[in-house]
Amino acid sequence: MTNAKQGDTVVIDYTVRTGDGRVVGGTEQAGPQTLTLGKAEIFPAIEAALEGMEVGAEKAVTIESANAFGPRREEMVVQLPRDQLPQDQPPQPGMTLSAKQQDGTTVNLVITEVGEKNITADGNHPLAGEDLHFGLTLVEIKEAA
Repeated sequence: MTNAKQGDTVVIDYTVRTGDGRVVGGTEQAGPQTLTLGKAEIFPAIEAALEGMEVGAEKAVTIESANAFGPRREEMVVQLPRDQLPQDQPPQPGMTLSAKQQDGTTVNLVITEVGEKNITADGNHPLAGEDLHFGLTLVEIKEAA
């Protein structure tokens, strides 16, 4: 049998769970994902786990939060005056806002609380601080030329 190696294009199925078992991603809805090993298209630990696998093989891989979406940072939770928000739609928990940072980059904020005068918004990635547990299945290998 052929084993996956750097440069090969592989097709995988996977499920991603948090430490409490909550499913937060995977290929169940959209179908298998295709990627080329060595092109940094997925977490490095996943690429490393896929190397050497045969079609049909399964592996479990855990990626610690520091190597996934980083730690949760409380300084990314901010209070904003409601009068600074767009007036076309009243703010609701779960809504996303985009804001420019001082360095010119854009950050997405998710509204977590709405008060009379202020809202609380969180700029952390939704999976920040979470270890991610991947269940991988190698579906196909297209060998590099």
